[in-house]
Amino acid sequence: MGTENMFLKIRLLLLALFHLRSQPSPPVLLKRYSYKDIKKATDGFRRVFENSSQEASYKAKFQNGRVGVVREVKLLDEDDDSFSKEVRLLGRLHHRHIVALYGFSTGPRRFLVFENMERGSLKEHLSDPLKTPLNWRTRLKIAVGIAAAVEYLQFFCDPPVYRVSISSSTIMLDENFTPKISGISLSGASEHNATASSRCPKECREEGVIFQLGLLILELITGQSSDKGGVDLAEWVQEPRFLRSIHKMIDPDLGNTYDPRELNGLLNVARLCIRSVDETRIYTPQILWYLQKKIGITRK
Repeated sequence: MGTENMFLKIRLLLLALFHLRSQPSPPVLLKRYSYKDIKKATDGFRRVFENSSQEASYKAKFQNGRVGVVREVKLLDEDDDSFSKEVRLLGRLHHRHIVALYGFSTGPRRFLVFENMERGSLKEHLSDPLKTPLNWRTRLKIAVGIAAAVEYLQFFCDPPVYRVSISSSTIMLDENFTPKISGISLSGASEHNATASSRCPKECREEGVIFQLGLLILELITGQSSDKGGVDLAEWVQEPRFLRSIHKMIDPDLGNTYDPRELNGLLNVARLCIRSVDETRIYTPQILWYLQKKIGITRK
C-alpha cells in the first residue's frame, strides 16, 4: 500500500510540474461558417437533434461532404468577443475522448460545428430497448476513457477546464463505441453543471467533476440514471449495506457476463468519487491509475 501511495504522489507531482511548464496550445484553424452555410447544411434547421431554452442541436451535411452536428448556443450575456475567446479555448482541446470542434458561426445567431458521433449518446444505449446492449468490456473502456479525458482537461489544459457536464446524456459514442465528452460548455451554458460558477473555489470545481464521474460509473453498472426522479445512485452507493442490494441494481442487460472482481473495483472507484466532504479527497490521476492498474482496464 505504501508503494502505491508513493507512486500516486509522484504521478500527481509530475502532472503538476508539467502543467506549470507547459505552453499554451498553438492557435487552431477552425473553419468559420456563414449563416447561409449552416442553414443549408441543416436543411433549414429541420434536422433537429434536441431543442432547449439554452441550445439546440442539428444534424448537418456540408457541401464538401462533411457530416457534423451543429449546436446553436443561446447565450444572451456574451458579446461576440467573449464568444470568440471561448471558441478558441474549445478549439484547443485535442483528446481522443473529447468531441472535436470543427468550426463556428457568429452573428445574430451563434453556432458551433462538432464532429458527428455515429452511435449517438451513451444514454440511448443504456435505456433504449431497440439499441444493442453494451457489453461489460465496452462499459469498462468507457469508464477509463472518460477518466482519461477528465485528467487531460484538469492537468494538461491551460487554463484547466472545469465547465464539464458528465453523464450518459453527454457522453457520445462513435462507430467503434469510443466514448467522447460532448458536455464542455461555454460560460453559463449548462444549467446542470454545478462546477461552472467562477465563485466556486478550484477544489470545489474539481470535486464537482469527479462527483459526476462517479455517477457516470454507476450508470454504466446499473443502466439507470439519477435524472428525472430516478434512483438516487449517489445515495444508494453510500449506504452502509449497499453491497446486499447490488444484485438488484446491476443492469439486467449484462446478464452474467461481468467479472465480479471488476464490478467490485468499479463500485469502489464510484464510492471514492462520491464521498462525503469530510473524507480524504481523490484526484483524477488516482482514479485513472486505479482503473488501469488495479482493475486492469486498457484503452485501445
